[in-house]
Amino acid sequence: MPAATDVRPDVFDPNCGSRRLLQLIADKWAALVVYALASGPLRNGQLRRLLGGVSQKMLTQTLRGLEEHGLVARTVYPVVPPHVEYALTELGESLRPVLTALCTWSEEHALALT
Repeated sequence: MPAATDVRPDVFDPNCGSRRLLQLIADKWAALVVYALASGPLRNGQLRRLLGGVSQKMLTQTLRGLEEHGLVARTVYPVVPPHVEYALTELGESLRPVLTALCTWSEEHALALT
């Protein structure tokens, strides 16, 4: 029997955590949120305006999922009215080059779809 250290992540294995992470970041809104936060922390309203077309419910669900998986950090400032900011964690920052490349590629090839 192989030792636990011999087990390698496999995105083709439906029970592997790498598959769940891939599903999370492959989501349109999650990818766009991470890409938006690559430029620095943003508030909920700023994200919603920047993303264009996302509902408040979907944005909230997306942010919660990203936070739950350690890609986004939520900071609440003790002021009235409440001030909440979202920022990438170190793990989320590691996605920056990947999503930047993907978004840049999408923009460069957008006309190919028309």
